[in-house]
Amino acid sequence: MITMCRQYIFFCYTGHMTTIHVRTDKGMKRDVQRILSNLGLDLSTAVNMFLVQVKLQKGIPFPVVTENGFTPAQEKKILKDLAWARTNGKRYASTKEMFRDILGK
Repeated sequence: MITMCRQYIFFCYTGHMTTIHVRTDKGMKRDVQRILSNLGLDLSTAVNMFLVQVKLQKGIPFPVVTENGFTPAQEKKILKDLAWARTNGKRYASTKEMFRDILGK
């Protein structure tokens, strides 16, 4: 089977195809299918595009971030630094006291 997508031509050899089963929320699937449809894609094509990019880039083709917008490694470091500061950091009764200590006045 030959598929034309803009200026690229893809060759699919159905004899070498396999099936992947993915479980996801019904609402997520519906919303994603609507978005992909507006892009002229179906879910299967989008998943295959993702898999091709994972293979080409040898990893996830986009930054994986936590709900706070950090990578897991960044968030781990922030939490470690926060724990250190809570245990070893200085505490001030007021901002005036803090600025006196920092500025040496």
